[in-house]
Amino acid sequence: MATTGRPRDARVDAAILDATRELLARDGYAGLTMDAVAVRAGIGKAAIYRRHASKQEMVFAAAIYGPELPVRPDTGSLAGDLTALVREIVGHLTSPAASAAVLGLLADLGPDSDLGARFRERFVSRELVDVESLLDRAVARGELPPPPSRPDASTVHALATGPVFALLYLQHTPPDGLPERLGPMVAAALTATRSPSDPPDASGG
Repeated sequence: MATTGRPRDARVDAAILDATRELLARDGYAGLTMDAVAVRAGIGKAAIYRRHASKQEMVFAAAIYGPELPVRPDTGSLAGDLTALVREIVGHLTSPAASAAVLGLLADLGPDSDLGARFRERFVSRELVDVESLLDRAVARGELPPPPSRPDASTVHALATGPVFALLYLQHTPPDGLPERLGPMVAAALTATRSPSDPPDASGG
């Protein structure tokens, strides 16, 4: 999103996100308001709306992802890259702010709503770009076949994110060791239908 006028003050950015996290931990998602964040951060509410179009975008940026996603590491293997991805997801979803916000945030992001569409465009699309890079590295190593046989990024994103959410928020499973269990499991599922030694045009079997 393009910005106009004077450059944004990084101190204001940080104050908004810090205030949002503090209020989420204290009041929960339902009790959080833009007015309260503005007061806590010591700024005008207009400064928030210059950075975040809605409460939901502000909460997501504060509780789960900041304005930019972290650089995804190249670990040298598909299983390692997926383990790092799951570790990052677990870290984001187990912070105090995320624990207070995730369920309420998802309830506001209905699949057919304009807000849901904006959320997917603003945040999910960035995650899919990173997963595409992860999969391309696996193709280059010979761990996965090239497109069109290569798994699509949307499916892999769901395979990594869905189980984490289910285990943490539905089954209340402790997160310890989850990345090390789930990352190799997803990698094994993605590579189960083709041996890395098979030629790209292998048929049958």
